[in-house]
Amino acid sequence: MDLKKLLPGSKIMDDTNNIKEKIKSSKKEFDTLLKICLITGIIIISGFIIYQAFKPEPGYVTFGILNKNQEAENYPTEASINENISFYLTVENYLDRDFSYQIQIKKGDNMTSMNLASGSDGALNFTIGNFTLKNKQSWLSEKLNVSFSEVGENQIIIAELWQIKNTEIVFYNILWLRINITS
Repeated sequence: MDLKKLLPGSKIMDDTNNIKEKIKSSKKEFDTLLKICLITGIIIISGFIIYQAFKPEPGYVTFGILNKNQEAENYPTEASINENISFYLTVENYLDRDFSYQIQIKKGDNMTSMNLASGSDGALNFTIGNFTLKNKQSWLSEKLNVSFSEVGENQIIIAELWQIKNTEIVFYNILWLRINITS
């Protein structure tokens, strides 16, 4: 081995020093890049956390059926032919905007199709007008009466809530009571 090549100022020593400087420079660039990535990641994760903490809750509308005493309990399960079955309906708006609607009261039997996404195929008995509720406003119907003219088990009183959007009526929600009608 030639000692001149290992002495300071020789080509091998110069190459070794250049490699060490490149490694130091690469390490500094890597450290800088790593810091930028970590800071960016922290900012993005913080943004998601802040969004989840402060995002508004989705609005909703409540639709309820109350018994003849305006209570959400002790619903009638049996009635006689042509006997009035009395109940009330309630709608409450928490959408953070106005909600326009109408209610359709229908009658059905155990063959009536009930679909939570599109309503029922029950026979329309009557419609309760077009109303608009402001945010956090509620509505309670007058006493409603429905009667059945035929004997049968699992007769259904159906209440459908339909939203009015730009003069178009769109199904929104459905409630029902099942009643056995006797003679």
